[in-house]
Amino acid sequence: MGELISALGEEIQANQAAVDAFDEAAAVCLGVNRTDLRCLEILMRREAVTPSVLGAELGLTTGSVTAMLDRLERLGHLTRSPDPGDRRKVVVRATPEAVGKAMELYGPIVEAGRGITAGYSEAELRVMVDFLRRSRELYEEQIARVRGLPAVVRRRG
Repeated sequence: MGELISALGEEIQANQAAVDAFDEAAAVCLGVNRTDLRCLEILMRREAVTPSVLGAELGLTTGSVTAMLDRLERLGHLTRSPDPGDRRKVVVRATPEAVGKAMELYGPIVEAGRGITAGYSEAELRVMVDFLRRSRELYEEQIARVRGLPAVVRRRG
């Protein structure tokens, strides 16, 4: 059992590295940085959000969110418009062009993923969903701990 758990840990690490490398390549292709890419991911999942929601999800200050939105708007990746429910607020949406570019990059992965999951039973898929959810929750619980650690200061020299 120990060898199987070790193999699982190694595959998780390798998967994370592959996803990270793909996301880096996608960010370069879209002309954005990794935080911008995460912003676009949120916009595609949630359709429309306020800048404050983006800031909270991305861990950014108000000023950083504004700079990011300005950058992404200039690139044609998003739009900002008044919130129909509260005109004092702004709603941010991905543009159809940005969605199209993202689908061009990530669509083949989604399609191939369907083929991979087709070989598993419903019970096996439920186990995978449970494992991935619990793994994500573990990382989310640890974020505050790591953010509370002192940052390494690099010396120039």
